Amino acid sequence: MNPVNLAFEPVLHFLNTGGEVLWLIFFVAVLLWGMIAERLMFFSITYPQLKAQWQQQWHRRTDKNSRQALAIRELILSEAGIALAKYLTIIKMLIGLCPLLGLLGTVTGMIHVFDVLAVTGTGNARAMASGISHATIPTMAGMVIAIAGLYFNKLLEERVSREQHHLADMLQYH
Repeated sequence: MNPVNLAFEPVLHFLNTGGEVLWLIFFVAVLLWGMIAERLMFFSITYPQLKAQWQQQWHRRTDKNSRQALAIRELILSEAGIALAKYLTIIKMLIGLCPLLGLLGTVTGMIHVFDVLAVTGTGNARAMASGISHATIPTMAGMVIAIAGLYFNKLLEERVSREQHHLADMLQYH
């Protein structure tokens, strides 16, 4: 058997145990972590280059104390703010979506449990257990992803704030 298949077999089993909603949570999690990874790479690769360009643009100016210079400085800071905060709103939205999808998984799992109760009565504990796992696994997965995402979102927001203040300090207006 292929080693890659062996590595992903437990993950596929887990996703199938949680039902269709867990697959949706998995997709949202991949999207969320992809955006977080993009932001982290932006700060380490792209942003230093952009910051150097903005500093050069400001330091090439001979006039740094007129109204026009102030407007240009604010334009640079505004561009930096937009570049730094890119995707943060989407990241926050995806973090908020994870627990809601977990709750959806809970509801669909409980509907499955009630279906089993309606068809077989209360005697089939094995069928009820399947529905309960469909109900609890997506809830847990949504919460775990959201909690981890909150940590990285806070990390990114603090980095944005720190970089904005640092750039504003570097572009001194006389």
